[in-house]
Amino acid sequence: QSPGDATVTPPGGQGWDASVVTVRFPLHKLDLKGGVGSVVTQTCPSGELMPDGGAESGTRPASPSGHAEGAEADYANGAAGDPRTGTALRRPGGRAPGRHPEEALVCADEEELNNGPLELVASRAQQDMLCQRPQLLLLGSLLALRSVLSQECTKYRVSTCRDCVESGPGCAWCQKLNFTGQGEPDSTRCDTREQLLSKGCAADDIIDPRSHATTQEDQVGGQKQLSPQKVTLYLRPGQAAVFNVTFQRAKGYPIDLYYLMDLSYSMLDDLINVKKLGGDLLRALNEITESGRIGFGSFVDKTVLPFVNTHPEKLRNPCPNKEKECQAPFAFRHVLKLTDNSNQFQTEVGKQLISGNLDAPEGGLDAMMQVAACPEEIGWRNVTRLLVFATDDGFHFAGDGKLGAILTPNDGRCHLEDNMYKSSNEFDYPSVGQLAHKLAESNIQPIFAVTKRMVATYEKLTEIIPKSAVGELSDDSSNVVQLIKNAYNKLSSRVFLDHNTLPDTLKVTYDSFCSNGVSKVDQPRGDCDGVQINVPITFQVKVTATECIQEQSFVIRALGFTDTVTVRVLPQCKCRCRDASRDHSLCGGRGSMECGVCRCDAGYMGKNCECQTQGRSSQELEGSCRKDNGSIICSGLGDCICGQCVCHTSDVPNKKIYGQFCECDNVNCERYDGQVCGGESERGGQTNLWSLSRPCGGRGLCFCGTCRCHDGHEGSACQCLKSTKGCLNLDGVECSGRGWCRCNVCQCDPGYQPPLCLECPGCPAPCARYANCAECLKFDQGPFAKNCSAACGETKLLPKPLPGRTCKERDSEGCWMTYTLLQREGRDRYDVHVNDTRECVKGPNIAAIVGSTVAGVVLVGILLLGIWKVLTHLSDLREYKRFEKEKLKSQWNNDNPLFKSATTTVMNPKFA
Repeated sequence: QSPGDATVTPPGGQGWDASVVTVRFPLHKLDLKGGVGSVVTQTCPSGELMPDGGAESGTRPASPSGHAEGAEADYANGAAGDPRTGTALRRPGGRAPGRHPEEALVCADEEELNNGPLELVASRAQQDMLCQRPQLLLLGSLLALRSVLSQECTKYRVSTCRDCVESGPGCAWCQKLNFTGQGEPDSTRCDTREQLLSKGCAADDIIDPRSHATTQEDQVGGQKQLSPQKVTLYLRPGQAAVFNVTFQRAKGYPIDLYYLMDLSYSMLDDLINVKKLGGDLLRALNEITESGRIGFGSFVDKTVLPFVNTHPEKLRNPCPNKEKECQAPFAFRHVLKLTDNSNQFQTEVGKQLISGNLDAPEGGLDAMMQVAACPEEIGWRNVTRLLVFATDDGFHFAGDGKLGAILTPNDGRCHLEDNMYKSSNEFDYPSVGQLAHKLAESNIQPIFAVTKRMVATYEKLTEIIPKSAVGELSDDSSNVVQLIKNAYNKLSSRVFLDHNTLPDTLKVTYDSFCSNGVSKVDQPRGDCDGVQINVPITFQVKVTATECIQEQSFVIRALGFTDTVTVRVLPQCKCRCRDASRDHSLCGGRGSMECGVCRCDAGYMGKNCECQTQGRSSQELEGSCRKDNGSIICSGLGDCICGQCVCHTSDVPNKKIYGQFCECDNVNCERYDGQVCGGESERGGQTNLWSLSRPCGGRGLCFCGTCRCHDGHEGSACQCLKSTKGCLNLDGVECSGRGWCRCNVCQCDPGYQPPLCLECPGCPAPCARYANCAECLKFDQGPFAKNCSAACGETKLLPKPLPGRTCKERDSEGCWMTYTLLQREGRDRYDVHVNDTRECVKGPNIAAIVGSTVAGVVLVGILLLGIWKVLTHLSDLREYKRFEKEKLKSQWNNDNPLFKSATTTVMNPKFA
């Protein structure tokens, strides 16, 4: 609760159980666009209303835009009115003189609330529910008020009234002449209504077009179940237009019922019963409506493997019992067009024969798609359409056709030839979503009459297909008549309100207020269950555009019913300003006034068209107002006038924008304690003249993003008192000369450690650099011996050792000297203490080293030769022994093959 906001009090100091409460609010803040929120309206002047004289006070109705008519409100621009209080209701049939022609109003006490038929201003169907619960009424009203009062205006680069309207639903435009001051941009004219009023803009100078709805056609009664029939909406971006749609279920509404039956062999006994029940089906329809028609169709499956047996003999008679007369399998056959002749129905159904297939699932979705896609062939009228789907098994769906090499997706079109679906083997089964869309498009409500084991499966299917029902079918379909009656009552007692597909720029939501007291808010579609005949229910429709749209239309329908609401949508983005006369004198004779802003003629520019371009293009002039090619004009914080930036004045108190390109201001600096450049100075916590004279609160000034601190303060945000007390070492040197003091804390050079920058653990010791000075100062020798005082003037020789860095380096004579370096203030400043003794090591005997080396090399060579000789001898000995061994094994022939003996012996055969 705050000044100007709504307050709620019980009347006469009564407790909260009172039947009437009072809601007070400023009328100019009330921006309720009809609907539930408008139950909070204003108290009627005494004796103003009601020919029945039953009320002591009356109420003023809310206009379609949500503003009260009696407050002299400008409907198009949403002008303000006077504060009033109360609770408004109306009684249909009466009319208050001088008031809204469609409303007859009374201010109700407790008795009238209970007697009815009263209704809230926004919605007559909600009276019973809300009047019985005043706390709920009050809560809904306050929530609606809170939503309105919390609207803000977020603007960016606004220069025209249309830009302002498109910036957001909370923005309004002031068309008052000379409303902006020197340096103020035209965007100052765009703000919330409250801000513009506070800045001195009169209510009749405020342009604030609102979204609203206008009823074009509204016929009630007869066979019209949905009203109104035509509505025109004027939509402002981001602001919803609200209107009510009433559905009243008519008694005896005409019905078309198409019975689609599975004729696979397992449905044999069901077919026999359906043949007997044909007359009963139509009689059951006539109990519900005076105009009922019935049709019949049947299905099996696609006639390709693996769905049916394609053997020629099986195609002729697919039944397992060859003696049984069966018909060939088929996808879908339309047997009987919708008719009111029960005898014809019974005759045609009586001619049907059972068929058969192979797999368990059937081609039912194929058949349903054709029933929905062929309205002329089926004979559908523009009435309630029921499709009874009777089967005892599941169904094939999209993708199953690939098993039979059918790859073309279902096109959702009618393909009946001679009442047969002959293209079944060319198109795949439809998907469930595709079928659901087609059924909804054709306003067909399916009733799945299935056996007990399939109920769960088809209940899942009804979750996807809207306005569908499932009934448990007995094994022989004997209960099909009662099943259809129950399913119809279930379907017709539930109403879904939905719309066709819309572009992304339009959003539609529904609030459902059902006759059973159930309410649903901000739903993607309306939904009420338990709807009774001749009992109206109300849906509140909210349509919002995200941007200025083109003229378009869409249709709202109650699923399963033929009634529709045609909604025509028009943009509400234009500003109707008074200065349409284009008086050139207001702009120096060089332009015309549009909504309080000058639109200059060619060759002129400026707030009052005072700048002549002198042949330069606007791009050239704007180029001199840019910091670089990638920046925006005047940093977005000024106007380019004749090639120079004129910076805007800021809405932020004490903020100044300046600079050549308006790139600087005096507030965008670092903050300390929530204040620019340190906030207020600590002087007893009170503001004085000293602090007021300093825009940054006494600590510093903000200059183009940088704080310039006053004496006594320092830091990036002037957050510190200027002092070095905490930065002095024992010798009084600030940060030991190895850093700087900021905010009384040492900022040490890299490597040195706070708090006083005394040590640098990670820094390398400069031992080698001070070795010559140590030798010179201590032993008076080395490279610096002749000019030791000049070369090592800043280095002192300490008589006593002190803590420091110990070094060990070799001097010019090759001796090791040990010394300690003690760092003084600053960087690279050391004193040295050198030990008195050095470690001098005698040089080695070169001759002995060389001789022993040579001797060693010779001895090693001789040893290696000896080893080589021994190894060679052993190898030769082993080879010789092997030769001897082979020699002993050889056998030599003693005869010389070339030798010829001198003796020849001849044998006489007789004496042999």
